[in-house]
Amino acid sequence: MNPVAESGTSTLRTAWEELKKSKPTLRIRDCATELQVSEAELLATTVGDYTTRLEGDWTKLVERLPELGRVMSLTRNEGCVLEHKGPFQKIEIVGPPAHRVGTIIGPIEARVFFAAWKFGFAVRLQTPHGLQQSIQIFDEAGNAVVKVFLVAAGPGNKTGSNQEAFDKLVDDFTAVDQATEIAVTPVREMPTKAMADVDRAGLLNDWENMKDTHDYFGMLRKHQVNRLDAVVLAEGKFSERIQKTVLKDMLERAANEHLPIMVFAGSRGNIQIHQGKIQTVKVMDTWLNILDPDFNMHLREDLIESAWIVKKPTVDGVVTAIEAFDKNKEMIVQFFGLRKPGLHELEKWRKLVESLPRA
Repeated sequence: MNPVAESGTSTLRTAWEELKKSKPTLRIRDCATELQVSEAELLATTVGDYTTRLEGDWTKLVERLPELGRVMSLTRNEGCVLEHKGPFQKIEIVGPPAHRVGTIIGPIEARVFFAAWKFGFAVRLQTPHGLQQSIQIFDEAGNAVVKVFLVAAGPGNKTGSNQEAFDKLVDDFTAVDQATEIAVTPVREMPTKAMADVDRAGLLNDWENMKDTHDYFGMLRKHQVNRLDAVVLAEGKFSERIQKTVLKDMLERAANEHLPIMVFAGSRGNIQIHQGKIQTVKVMDTWLNILDPDFNMHLREDLIESAWIVKKPTVDGVVTAIEAFDKNKEMIVQFFGLRKPGLHELEKWRKLVESLPRA
């Protein structure tokens, strides 16, 4: 831990306030990085001011999110942010207590991994644009898992969030302990082998015999292989390296051709998913953006170390993805053609992918 964090909450909060004076546009995530603490540790210093610590069964909290009505759900990693506006609708939670997984389907779609849900906060922050209210979840290392923001009524008779339901939810999950410090711990990563030690023939054999895209995760665990290493080992058979600068062209073509796509991005505890057509693609500085009324994507092109076409066999035919990775071999974002179980991949998507320039 760095000296600022070690010296206590008051010093950390003071350091944050001083940093905001010199860099007023810096977001809390970036402030935490500069102060060498986690975002959750920084947010915890505001408990009792505009933040409330939450506790309880996180699966029960998620099951009650539909009560909030129309909201904005935000999930991100270092390189990609996905934002969806709409209500939470169909929620299904399965698995034993230590490995609960949630499936959320509707205007907001996600796959939730509750094992990574550690800290929760309700935030009521007064900003120059008005009161910003949210529920924010973080993992054991203090990294953001998902944030759910209340929204105002919008054009086209779009309703705003249910304030009464938000207040009740916060009351029901308010923690007994409202301390302004939290103890974060490093994330325990799945052990993986060096790429040279992976049984490449066995990996490719299992890859060839996949029946469903979800078999991929079990295959990676079986062979103890890093995800990007697996893609590299499969190069020429199930993967091809493409120019990492072609994502803008790919998205613009999907928009112009009205080709429905799927976008997957997220944190350790929440993978947010977009399904459907996109409209507005814009580049701003280092960010490649999709700026649609109820869906935004913000992708840091400068953090993409490599981009790949990755093919996975299924009982419904080959499923083709575009996958982007950062310098730490972490997945940033995935793109697919829109596809439902039991149906073949869209031919228009396959043709678009095949036309992309290889690296």
